[in-house]
Amino acid sequence: MFKVEDFQNYGKEQFETVVASATNVQNGLSAIASAYGDYTKKSYEDTKFFVEKLSGVKSFDKAFEAQTDYAKNAYETFVAESQKITGLYSDLAKQMLKPVEALVAKFAPTPAQ
Repeated sequence: MFKVEDFQNYGKEQFETVVASATNVQNGLSAIASAYGDYTKKSYEDTKFFVEKLSGVKSFDKAFEAQTDYAKNAYETFVAESQKITGLYSDLAKQMLKPVEALVAKFAPTPAQ
């Protein structure tokens, strides 16, 4: 027999799942935005340091050396930060799929033993 309490409990369970999922998504997006902000700040500071260093050089060799060091450091920072941000996106995707996995597991047939 159909009970109103069962229907209410099911609705409450689904609502709590949606709220938890939304909170996880919000936290993931916040972490991603923070990582982008940190990378932007570091990139700006590195560029500022490079320009200051470049303005003080007196020879072409030193300018070329400063530019090479800057390019190397910029590339290494870009790769490291890209990997970090990619990991954050991956974690966010996993968090977003957890409710779907739970729903699929709930309706998936159990294997016969």
